[in-house]
Amino acid sequence: MASVSQSPVNFSGSLSSATSASDLLRSSINGVNGVPLQTLGKGHVGPRRKGLNIVAKVRKVKKHEYPWPQDPDPNVKGGVLSHLSPFKPLKEKPKPVTLEFEKPLMDLQKKIIDVQKMANETGLDFSDQIISLENKYQQALKDLYTHLTPIQRVNIARHPNRPTFLDHVFNITDKFVELHGDRAGYDDPAVVTGIGTIDGRRFMFMGHQKGRNTKENIQRNFGMPTPHGYRKALRMMYYADHHGFPIVTFIDTPGAFADLKSEELGQGEAIAHNLRTMFGLKVPIVSIVMGEGGSGGALAIGCANKLLMLENAVFYVASPEACAAILWKTAKASPKAAEKLKITANELCKLQIADGIIPEPLGGAHADPHWTSEQIKKAILESMDELQTMGTEELLRHRMLKFRKIGGFQEGLPVEPEKKVNMKRKEEPRPGLISDKVLQGEVNKLKEQIMKAKESSSIDMDQNGLIEKLQREINYEFSEAAKALGIEEKLSQMREEFAKVENGQLTSGQIENLERLKNEFNEKLETAPNYGRLKYKLSLLKEITEAKVFAENYKKTLPLKAKVNEKFKEVLEKSTLKQKIENLKAEVEKSDVSSIEEFDQDLKEKVLEVREEVESEFINALESSGVHVTSKIGQSSMSLVKAKVDELNAEINQIIQDVIESTPDLKSKIEMLKLEVVKDKNTPSKESKEKIEALQQQIKEGVADVMSSAAIKEKYEQLQAELAELSGGSDGSLIKEPSYA
Repeated sequence: MASVSQSPVNFSGSLSSATSASDLLRSSINGVNGVPLQTLGKGHVGPRRKGLNIVAKVRKVKKHEYPWPQDPDPNVKGGVLSHLSPFKPLKEKPKPVTLEFEKPLMDLQKKIIDVQKMANETGLDFSDQIISLENKYQQALKDLYTHLTPIQRVNIARHPNRPTFLDHVFNITDKFVELHGDRAGYDDPAVVTGIGTIDGRRFMFMGHQKGRNTKENIQRNFGMPTPHGYRKALRMMYYADHHGFPIVTFIDTPGAFADLKSEELGQGEAIAHNLRTMFGLKVPIVSIVMGEGGSGGALAIGCANKLLMLENAVFYVASPEACAAILWKTAKASPKAAEKLKITANELCKLQIADGIIPEPLGGAHADPHWTSEQIKKAILESMDELQTMGTEELLRHRMLKFRKIGGFQEGLPVEPEKKVNMKRKEEPRPGLISDKVLQGEVNKLKEQIMKAKESSSIDMDQNGLIEKLQREINYEFSEAAKALGIEEKLSQMREEFAKVENGQLTSGQIENLERLKNEFNEKLETAPNYGRLKYKLSLLKEITEAKVFAENYKKTLPLKAKVNEKFKEVLEKSTLKQKIENLKAEVEKSDVSSIEEFDQDLKEKVLEVREEVESEFINALESSGVHVTSKIGQSSMSLVKAKVDELNAEINQIIQDVIESTPDLKSKIEMLKLEVVKDKNTPSKESKEKIEALQQQIKEGVADVMSSAAIKEKYEQLQAELAELSGGSDGSLIKEPSYA
């Protein structure tokens, strides 16, 4: 292969920026690697010269002292940070901008200025009038800014003089160094990033930057980032994650820039990449919405552990104007759209999208930017103190759960009263359309609820809704029956007559007509085609009403039941009784007997004695707490009374049996009664019923003579007196009426 000999080259000139692939190739062949001959200006190529000379002029620039100089320019206000940053204080004070709803305040302010001017010109003392007007102005300002509508907050968030991201950063940081570029060919001025310190703690700051005037707004693209801006923010997120810097993002954009070039460069991909990456960063992230947060353009740097909002900031998926244009076909409906979108800080906190509200001064953040910045600083430090206590896994889970819970609602929770007022009432189905099966299911369900509530000793349910529904169904069935029986016209005529009656007093004739119509309806009701459904629904209503009464009565007894149980526990905890019960338990265990019937007489007496003492103490405790005990019969006393009653009943039955055996006439009547009852057991005739009643009366009269004997009467009265004494006034109804058949 032939070798290419190098020709000596001699040239001079200045470097140019235009370079082509062919030029590079030719320069490489001629022995000058990487430097095109065409770019060397007036270079001379001489094949006979053997030297190579390059002459270039280098422009001298002032060397910057990094990161900041020791003696900044004293003429630049704002200190070192403002000296270094291209974001300088404005030479002219921003022009005041009055929003539409603030005009009444401006009228008051104008009056104050006029009075002050008059005082200066005339030399008179108008201090009282000025103070009165200023107080009125402050009160009007307070009233206005504490009752702002959503669209008014949108206008404040878009206020031209509202502090920007760099305004807040310079106010809250000790030092701040801005970092530029996305390392892909561009530095988007709509997104600013940098490292700063707050009270010695390092943070990575990034946020949307709007302009303070028209010139700056054009330069900053009105705070609407291109894909380069989001990729710059992404680069700084990786940087912060690598070095362990917590991230603070400031959101203030109407949305990502939606021009053709941005779409070609991958606007959607850049936002999506940021969303995915932010959920994996291992450092705490706090986002602050300081103006308006529009759609994905805001969310691309807003996937944080905590989302805080300034009091008058808004956060939305679509602007109120865009929403109004879509839904109501006109942007004039934007106030209504702003209200329905729930975009204010208060509404978003209720929906758990925002985590906190940072207060603003009256008049908005632009009324006192430094005070607002201090509130932001406090909020950042408090949030970071909380988040930095979490481990890495906990921090990532916290961020994930914050967004996973958005939009989740739990059924069965009580509705807030102010929301309930505006809710549309649920329409009940028309009477007659609800099937019997559905009604029966609802009644059974309510019964089950009552039984379950009874087991848990807590009944708290509403039966009135089901009762009203059943009553509507029954009224419907009655009206249908009246139609079928041809009584509806008579009913309507009677209603018209009653409507004309004054003071609600019916005449005797009207009352008779009403009773006649009522009897006619009741007689024919069984022949109505819907009588079966009516009867069934009436039975359901009876069931549910009984269930309601039971629930109400049981609910009333719950407090008393709890009180009784509490007192019984207190009685059992008394040392003397507790000791006796323990001793009795020990004796029962030693006896190896399983039931009380097998106890010996001595042990039975001890058990009865302890039981009586417990009952006595328990009754005394209840009486002392205000619970009146109507019966003081103890278990042992009751068993003794029952034994005596059974003994007297047995004695009476024996005497009656002896009388029957010794009286043939009475015995024959009892036998005749038995035969009559057996003969006509299923369908007794009228004559049979009369005969049975006559025989029963004759037998009772015969037995009554026996019951009136002196011995039995004395025993009965004695036992009744004992029972009345024990039961506190009982009528001795434990004694059974003797059976005669």
